[in-house]
Amino acid sequence: MKPRWKGKGSEAKASADPMSKIVSQLHSSLIRSVARGLLLSRNVLIEADAELSYLFNRTRFGRSRITSQEEKQWFQLDMEEAFYLCFSLECLKGIGKDGSIKSNKELWEYSKSEKPAFPISYKAYSHLRHKNWVVRSGLQYGVDFIAYRHLPALIHSEYAVLALSKGDNELNGRLRVWSDVHCTVRLCGSVAKTLLVLFVDSNSQGTSSSCLEHYTVEEETITRWNPEQSREDQTSLRNQTNLGTI
Repeated sequence: MKPRWKGKGSEAKASADPMSKIVSQLHSSLIRSVARGLLLSRNVLIEADAELSYLFNRTRFGRSRITSQEEKQWFQLDMEEAFYLCFSLECLKGIGKDGSIKSNKELWEYSKSEKPAFPISYKAYSHLRHKNWVVRSGLQYGVDFIAYRHLPALIHSEYAVLALSKGDNELNGRLRVWSDVHCTVRLCGSVAKTLLVLFVDSNSQGTSSSCLEHYTVEEETITRWNPEQSREDQTSLRNQTNLGTI
């Protein structure tokens, strides 16, 4: 499925302003402001001034929460987003309800306690973010994430993403039977997205944050078979199963 840009000139705008550059600006702003995020259940709340609000919106980290304060905004981050900023980019600190600053190890353990599959979902999230994809929650589509090539204002999302633990049946509650695959692919097709399954393998390294670098991710796309395309363009069909450029 080809990228679906929104309007004339959108692709050129994206090329002139790559996501890596925008995320770098957010990184610098968070470090300058000595940003802190308050842990609340499965979310992290961050108070943001005008500059941070602008950059959070541009990079699509978190969602703004409207308050009565005109000069300040609050952004609500999912645990994967918050840990990525804390652990991978090292530009955010988590704070508990008691006001204490949490180490990355403590934040990791907290995230696992709130979400047992967090090591898998985080590895999948960071895998895509490291490749400069914009990653958002896929709850409305029945998947873990949706992935955009650039800002959602410029392009439609291309992938509906499922993160599965390779070989761990306790964490793999989806796509176990053909009907699961069929329903998920049909849903993705109806909203013009390709189903991307990320199989995360811990390689028996455990579930601590220090083991993440040893985790590997295998990418697989699943699409509906199109008989007309199969007859007319075998090369194009084969390319759909190759995610080497993602």
